[in-house]
Amino acid sequence: MFIAAVRSLATYLAVSLYVLIAAPLGMALAILFGAKNFLYFLGHCGVRLALGLSGIKYRVAGAEHIPRDRAVVFCSNHQSNVDPPVLFEALHPRTHILYKAELNALPLLARAFRVGGFIPVDRRNKEAALRSIEAGAASLRAGNSFLIFPEGTRSRTAELLPFKKGGFIMAIKGQAPIVPVAVQGGRDAMRKGSRIVRPVTVSIRVGEPIETAGLTLDNRNALIAKTRERITALLAQGPV
Repeated sequence: MFIAAVRSLATYLAVSLYVLIAAPLGMALAILFGAKNFLYFLGHCGVRLALGLSGIKYRVAGAEHIPRDRAVVFCSNHQSNVDPPVLFEALHPRTHILYKAELNALPLLARAFRVGGFIPVDRRNKEAALRSIEAGAASLRAGNSFLIFPEGTRSRTAELLPFKKGGFIMAIKGQAPIVPVAVQGGRDAMRKGSRIVRPVTVSIRVGEPIETAGLTLDNRNALIAKTRERITALLAQGPV
Protein backbone atom coordinates (compact mmCIF):
# COMPACT_ATOMS: atom_id res chain seq x y z
CA MET A 1 0.00 0.00 0.00
CA PHE A 2 2.83 2.43 0.90
CA ILE A 3 4.63 1.84 -2.42
CA ALA A 4 1.37 2.25 -4.35
CA ALA A 5 0.68 5.51 -2.50
CA VAL A 6 4.15 6.86 -3.32
CA ARG A 7 3.81 5.87 -6.97
CA SER A 8 0.38 7.46 -7.09
CA LEU A 9 1.69 10.74 -5.66
CA ALA A 10 4.57 10.74 -8.15
CA THR A 11 2.09 10.09 -10.98
CA TYR A 12 -0.21 12.95 -9.96
CA LEU A 13 2.68 15.40 -9.63
CA ALA A 14 4.37 14.37 -12.88
CA VAL A 15 1.15 14.42 -14.91
CA SER A 16 0.09 17.78 -13.46
CA LEU A 17 3.45 19.28 -14.41
CA TYR A 18 3.26 17.68 -17.84
CA VAL A 19 -0.21 19.13 -18.48
CA LEU A 20 0.93 22.59 -17.40
CA ILE A 21 3.75 22.46 -19.95
CA ALA A 22 2.34 20.38 -22.79
CA ALA A 23 -1.27 21.55 -22.94
CA PRO A 24 -0.57 25.22 -23.77
CA LEU A 25 2.06 24.20 -26.34
CA GLY A 26 -0.22 21.66 -28.01
CA MET A 27 -3.22 23.99 -28.02
CA ALA A 28 -1.20 26.86 -29.49
CA LEU A 29 0.06 24.71 -32.37
CA ALA A 30 -3.40 23.22 -32.95
CA ILE A 31 -5.09 26.63 -33.01
CA LEU A 32 -2.44 28.56 -34.96
CA PHE A 33 -1.38 25.88 -37.44
CA GLY A 34 -4.16 23.30 -37.31
CA ALA A 35 -1.72 20.75 -35.89
CA LYS A 36 -4.23 18.63 -34.01
CA ASN A 37 -2.11 15.54 -34.64
CA PHE A 38 0.63 17.04 -32.48
CA LEU A 39 -1.89 17.76 -29.71
CA TYR A 40 -2.95 14.11 -29.81
CA PHE A 41 0.70 13.03 -29.82
CA LEU A 42 1.24 15.04 -26.63
CA GLY A 43 -1.92 13.54 -25.15
CA HIS A 44 -0.70 10.02 -25.77
CA CYS A 45 2.69 10.88 -24.30
CA GLY A 46 0.96 12.14 -21.16
CA VAL A 47 -1.09 8.96 -20.87
CA ARG A 48 2.00 6.79 -21.32
CA LEU A 49 3.76 8.81 -18.62
CA ALA A 50 0.85 8.25 -16.23
CA LEU A 51 0.52 4.55 -16.98
CA GLY A 52 4.27 3.97 -16.73
CA LEU A 53 4.67 5.74 -13.39
CA SER A 54 1.63 4.08 -11.86
CA GLY A 55 2.57 0.63 -13.18
CA ILE A 56 -0.57 0.06 -15.25
CA LYS A 57 -0.29 -2.15 -18.33
CA TYR A 58 -2.94 -3.39 -20.71
CA ARG A 59 -3.66 -6.24 -23.10
CA VAL A 60 -6.03 -6.09 -26.07
CA ALA A 61 -7.92 -8.91 -27.78
CA GLY A 62 -10.02 -8.36 -30.89
CA ALA A 63 -8.20 -5.31 -32.26
CA GLU A 64 -8.79 -6.73 -35.73
CA HIS A 65 -12.47 -5.79 -35.33
CA ILE A 66 -11.67 -2.07 -35.33
CA PRO A 67 -12.44 -0.54 -38.75
CA ARG A 68 -9.48 1.47 -39.99
CA ASP A 69 -11.19 3.27 -42.87
CA ARG A 70 -14.17 4.95 -41.16
CA ALA A 71 -15.27 6.67 -38.01
CA VAL A 72 -16.74 4.50 -35.25
CA VAL A 73 -18.21 4.86 -31.78
CA PHE A 74 -16.35 2.75 -29.24
CA CYS A 75 -18.85 1.81 -26.55
CA SER A 76 -17.35 0.52 -23.30
CA ASN A 77 -18.38 -0.49 -19.82
CA HIS A 78 -16.90 1.66 -17.05
CA GLN A 79 -15.27 0.33 -13.88
CA SER A 80 -12.63 2.85 -12.88
CA ASN A 81 -11.03 6.23 -13.51
CA VAL A 82 -8.19 4.43 -15.31
CA ASP A 83 -10.56 3.22 -18.06
CA PRO A 84 -10.64 6.43 -20.16
CA PRO A 85 -6.86 6.97 -20.42
CA VAL A 86 -6.17 3.26 -21.03
CA LEU A 87 -8.78 3.05 -23.79
CA PHE A 88 -7.66 6.38 -25.27
CA GLU A 89 -4.19 4.89 -25.61
CA ALA A 90 -5.20 1.39 -26.70
CA LEU A 91 -8.02 1.81 -29.21
CA HIS A 92 -7.25 4.53 -31.75
CA PRO A 93 -4.55 7.18 -32.29
CA ARG A 94 -7.14 9.99 -32.49
CA THR A 95 -10.04 8.89 -30.33
CA HIS A 96 -12.39 11.71 -29.40
CA ILE A 97 -14.30 11.33 -26.14
CA LEU A 98 -17.72 12.35 -24.88
CA TYR A 99 -16.86 13.44 -21.35
CA LYS A 100 -18.81 14.59 -18.32
CA ALA A 101 -19.15 18.38 -18.19
CA GLU A 102 -17.98 18.29 -14.57
CA LEU A 103 -14.42 17.96 -15.90
CA ASN A 104 -14.72 21.54 -17.15
CA ALA A 105 -13.82 22.44 -13.58
CA LEU A 106 -10.23 21.66 -14.66
CA PRO A 107 -9.92 24.64 -17.04
CA LEU A 108 -6.59 23.89 -18.68
CA LEU A 109 -7.33 20.23 -19.29
CA ALA A 110 -10.90 20.98 -20.42
CA ARG A 111 -9.63 23.59 -22.87
CA ALA A 112 -7.19 21.06 -24.34
CA PHE A 113 -10.05 18.55 -24.58
CA ARG A 114 -12.20 20.97 -26.56
CA VAL A 115 -9.38 22.01 -28.89
CA GLY A 116 -8.76 18.31 -29.55
CA GLY A 117 -12.42 17.80 -30.47
CA PHE A 118 -13.61 16.16 -27.25
CA ILE A 119 -17.21 17.08 -26.43
CA PRO A 120 -18.57 17.75 -22.92
CA VAL A 121 -22.03 16.45 -22.04
CA ASP A 122 -24.06 18.13 -19.30
CA ARG A 123 -26.76 15.61 -18.47
CA ARG A 124 -28.36 18.06 -16.05
CA ASN A 125 -29.20 20.37 -18.97
CA LYS A 126 -31.25 18.60 -21.63
CA GLU A 127 -30.87 21.31 -24.28
CA ALA A 128 -27.10 21.49 -23.81
CA ALA A 129 -26.85 17.69 -23.91
CA LEU A 130 -28.78 17.59 -27.18
CA ARG A 131 -26.44 20.19 -28.67
CA SER A 132 -23.48 18.03 -27.63
CA ILE A 133 -25.03 14.98 -29.32
CA GLU A 134 -25.57 16.97 -32.53
CA ALA A 135 -21.96 18.19 -32.41
CA GLY A 136 -20.76 14.63 -31.90
CA ALA A 137 -22.80 13.36 -34.85
CA ALA A 138 -21.35 16.09 -37.07
CA SER A 139 -17.84 15.15 -35.92
CA LEU A 140 -18.53 11.49 -36.74
CA ARG A 141 -19.68 12.47 -40.23
CA ALA A 142 -16.42 14.41 -40.58
CA GLY A 143 -14.51 11.17 -39.92
CA ASN A 144 -13.68 11.38 -36.20
CA SER A 145 -14.09 8.32 -33.97
CA PHE A 146 -15.50 8.62 -30.44
CA LEU A 147 -15.31 6.74 -27.16
CA ILE A 148 -18.42 6.68 -24.98
CA PHE A 149 -19.27 5.16 -21.60
CA PRO A 150 -23.05 4.66 -21.83
CA GLU A 151 -23.42 3.81 -18.14
CA GLY A 152 -22.60 7.45 -17.46
CA THR A 153 -20.63 6.67 -14.32
CA ARG A 154 -18.48 3.92 -12.84
CA SER A 155 -20.20 0.73 -11.74
CA ARG A 156 -19.39 -0.36 -8.17
CA THR A 157 -19.98 -4.01 -9.09
CA ALA A 158 -19.38 -6.30 -12.05
CA GLU A 159 -22.96 -5.63 -13.20
CA LEU A 160 -23.58 -3.17 -16.01
CA LEU A 161 -25.60 -0.08 -15.08
CA PRO A 162 -28.48 1.05 -17.32
CA PHE A 163 -27.28 2.53 -20.61
CA LYS A 164 -28.04 6.16 -21.43
CA LYS A 165 -29.28 6.91 -24.93
CA GLY A 166 -27.24 9.95 -25.97
CA GLY A 167 -24.22 8.21 -27.45
CA PHE A 168 -26.42 5.82 -29.44
CA ILE A 169 -28.45 8.70 -30.84
CA MET A 170 -25.15 10.29 -31.85
CA ALA A 171 -24.03 7.09 -33.60
CA ILE A 172 -27.32 6.80 -35.51
CA LYS A 173 -27.28 10.45 -36.55
CA GLY A 174 -23.65 10.09 -37.61
CA GLN A 175 -24.35 6.71 -39.30
CA ALA A 176 -21.24 5.32 -37.60
CA PRO A 177 -20.95 1.72 -36.38
CA ILE A 178 -20.85 0.90 -32.68
CA VAL A 179 -17.77 -1.07 -31.62
CA PRO A 180 -18.48 -2.86 -28.29
CA VAL A 181 -15.62 -2.85 -25.80
CA ALA A 182 -15.27 -4.71 -22.50
CA VAL A 183 -12.67 -3.45 -20.04
CA GLN A 184 -11.75 -5.40 -16.90
CA GLY A 185 -9.20 -4.91 -14.15
CA GLY A 186 -9.61 -1.18 -13.73
CA ARG A 187 -11.48 -1.58 -10.46
CA ASP A 188 -8.43 -3.31 -8.98
CA ALA A 189 -6.27 -0.39 -10.11
CA MET A 190 -8.40 2.39 -8.69
CA ARG A 191 -11.45 1.69 -6.61
CA LYS A 192 -14.26 4.23 -6.65
CA GLY A 193 -13.60 6.81 -3.94
CA SER A 194 -9.87 5.99 -3.70
CA ARG A 195 -7.05 8.17 -5.04
CA ILE A 196 -4.43 5.42 -4.83
CA VAL A 197 -3.57 3.79 -8.15
CA ARG A 198 -2.35 0.21 -7.90
CA PRO A 199 -0.24 -1.46 -10.60
CA VAL A 200 -2.38 -3.91 -12.58
CA THR A 201 -2.83 -5.23 -16.09
CA VAL A 202 -6.08 -4.03 -17.63
CA SER A 203 -7.87 -6.38 -20.02
CA ILE A 204 -9.57 -4.99 -23.13
CA ARG A 205 -11.78 -7.07 -25.41
CA VAL A 206 -13.06 -5.53 -28.65
CA GLY A 207 -16.11 -7.00 -30.37
CA GLU A 208 -17.35 -6.95 -33.93
CA PRO A 209 -18.87 -3.65 -35.10
CA ILE A 210 -22.63 -3.17 -35.00
CA GLU A 211 -23.76 -1.28 -38.09
CA THR A 212 -26.05 1.73 -37.80
CA ALA A 213 -26.34 2.44 -41.54
CA GLY A 214 -30.00 2.86 -42.37
CA LEU A 215 -31.12 2.97 -38.74
CA THR A 216 -33.34 5.77 -37.44
CA LEU A 217 -33.93 7.06 -33.94
CA ASP A 218 -36.84 4.64 -33.69
CA ASN A 219 -34.22 1.85 -33.64
CA ARG A 220 -32.18 3.27 -30.75
CA ASN A 221 -33.58 0.99 -28.04
CA ALA A 222 -32.87 -2.10 -30.12
CA LEU A 223 -29.34 -0.79 -30.80
CA ILE A 224 -28.79 -0.23 -27.08
CA ALA A 225 -30.01 -3.74 -26.25
CA LYS A 226 -27.79 -5.33 -28.90
CA THR A 227 -24.73 -3.39 -27.74
CA ARG A 228 -25.37 -4.26 -24.11
CA GLU A 229 -25.69 -7.93 -25.06
CA ARG A 230 -22.37 -7.83 -26.94
CA ILE A 231 -20.51 -6.15 -24.06
CA THR A 232 -21.99 -8.61 -21.57
CA ALA A 233 -20.79 -11.50 -23.73
CA LEU A 234 -17.29 -10.00 -23.97
CA LEU A 235 -17.13 -9.56 -20.19
CA ALA A 236 -18.24 -13.17 -19.72
CA GLN A 237 -15.13 -14.33 -21.60
CA GLY A 238 -13.02 -13.02 -18.73
CA PRO A 239 -9.73 -11.12 -18.87
CA VAL A 240 -7.44 -11.41 -21.86
